[in-house]
Amino acid sequence: MNSLVIFCTAALGALLFLLGLAVSILRFRGGVGVGEAPERNALLNKVIRAHANTAEFAPFLAVLFLYFGWRGPSDLVLGLIVAATACRFLLVIGLVAWPRLGRPNPARFIGALGTYLCGAGLCLAMVAGV
Repeated sequence: MNSLVIFCTAALGALLFLLGLAVSILRFRGGVGVGEAPERNALLNKVIRAHANTAEFAPFLAVLFLYFGWRGPSDLVLGLIVAATACRFLLVIGLVAWPRLGRPNPARFIGALGTYLCGAGLCLAMVAGV
């Protein structure tokens, strides 16, 4: 198995679980057992959104990564795997670090678009047998 593939898969897993831990810590500190914080742009709400978005994409990306890692990925596929991983982290930064959830920002835009494009590219590579 390719070590870069293992690293990227582990990075996505760590991102997902650390965001989940952050949600739990912020809920405990804020006394919010269920749901969101009352203020729309509260850190808890940003981290909840980042965790939920990561939970939507990371599992299938990990499946794609491991599929290609098992088969021996080409340089193109390795590039897509690294780029997809970087985009997931960039999207989380865009959700958590900016002051408002409702306004787009460059990190969030590039992270989301990159995730879509890299994910689609990996799916096409799978079908093409690259």
